[in-house]
Amino acid sequence: MKNQVFVTGAGGFIGSHLVDLLLARDHHVKALVRYTSSAGWGHLERYRENPPSNLRVVLGDVTDEGFIDEQVRDCRAVLHLAALIGIPYSYTAPGAYVATNIGGTLNLLQAARRHGLTRFVHTSTSEVYGSALYTPIDEAHPLQGQSPYSATKIGADKLVESYCLSFELPAITIRPFNTFGPRQSTRAVIPTIISQALQGNEIKLGALDTVRDLTFCTDTAAGFLAALDAPEAALGATINLGTGKASTVGDVARMVIELLGGNHRIVLDPQRIRPAQSEVRELLSNNQLAARLIGWEPRISLRDGLQQTIDYLRQHPPRTLAYTV
Repeated sequence: MKNQVFVTGAGGFIGSHLVDLLLARDHHVKALVRYTSSAGWGHLERYRENPPSNLRVVLGDVTDEGFIDEQVRDCRAVLHLAALIGIPYSYTAPGAYVATNIGGTLNLLQAARRHGLTRFVHTSTSEVYGSALYTPIDEAHPLQGQSPYSATKIGADKLVESYCLSFELPAITIRPFNTFGPRQSTRAVIPTIISQALQGNEIKLGALDTVRDLTFCTDTAAGFLAALDAPEAALGATINLGTGKASTVGDVARMVIELLGGNHRIVLDPQRIRPAQSEVRELLSNNQLAARLIGWEPRISLRDGLQQTIDYLRQHPPRTLAYTV
């Protein structure tokens, strides 16, 4: 079925929200979920018993070149979100990040080129900018690999750029700033803050002055859909998705406490602080290119997004809390 859209990382946090949006817009979706021994569908599990007619879930891995080629063959477009994420683990297992984030992206690019796909949307990350040399950060900001994770994402971004320039692959790179919301792992700071607040009176955190541009998950998903449908003028572009508004980790924790109406204490935990030279102190987007090229702008405020995330975590409490944020 050549009208299918192939979504990698579809069982993940952002990927599952994107699949929801694609299905709601009547796209035919082939959703790749990374195979594990449990053969689970991740955040798409709720579709298993009664999947919609326009959804097909496949299990596999982007590092398998032959498998990826076969899956892309009958699709018209790729939305590539699969990646090994999480900065702390990249210090321990950088080779795994290279294999997935760079090698997996190469496999998809080769398959997309071979089978003549009409659109390739690649996922970057604001972490590739490193500690800001200026803010707000536009797409011309230098790239800085301040962690093995960000270095592999820079490598993947440059591969996509090279396929646009060398082979005229119709690709767009989406660079989300810090996405948050329901289904996000407690490896991330916002669900860690909320989960601790729901379970006790203390919220243990590392650096409180770290600045982030926090975008709600459904807004980020809408940006991918906008890139899929964007005019040819957007091809080859790298586009920030962010709110253009700055919040510190401390700001977020205090807003969560206010929304919960509690008397929680924020406690500094030195073991949650990242290595000084790898910590990105400030990420704040310039999102004007997204508005101009793909007609995207954020719609959900930080307060409303935090409330939706609190409501979700009340109904779906995590089994364990991540130690490092």
